[in-house]
Amino acid sequence: MKELIKIVKDADIAILTTINAQGQLVSRPLAVQEAEFDGDLWFFTEDPSPKADDIRANPQVNVSISSDKGYLSIAGTAMLTKDRAKIDELWSASVKPWFDGKDDPSVALIKVDADTAEYWSMDTPRVVAAFKIAKGMVTGERPDPGKNDVVNL
Repeated sequence: MKELIKIVKDADIAILTTINAQGQLVSRPLAVQEAEFDGDLWFFTEDPSPKADDIRANPQVNVSISSDKGYLSIAGTAMLTKDRAKIDELWSASVKPWFDGKDDPSVALIKVDADTAEYWSMDTPRVVAAFKIAKGMVTGERPDPGKNDVVNL
């Protein structure tokens, strides 16, 4: 769990993948909210929107995160909420440009309850990890740029 928290805390943007009415995967960038990761991720969204419609029809989602600390793929169940207390708690200056204030009727939150997470964390800077991978390509040795594991949440 420490590895997951480290990656999420360092990230600004996540990619949320939903399934639309035609059964196609649709991926969208969303800002990672500054909430302590405990297996739940929170994102602001507009409701109504195609993304909200996708979640209502099929709540199974994937969230991909990349940061300087590593990479993370979370499979989980999403839900929409207009919980005023949670909106107030997570509201920040970075959200303001997308809405006409906190009281905008289209303001909603997506809560992703993580089922599983696979992470690839780097225990070295990206430059060193890239060098290890390049060295492996030349020497044929398997590179070891960091840790990889699947966590059931």
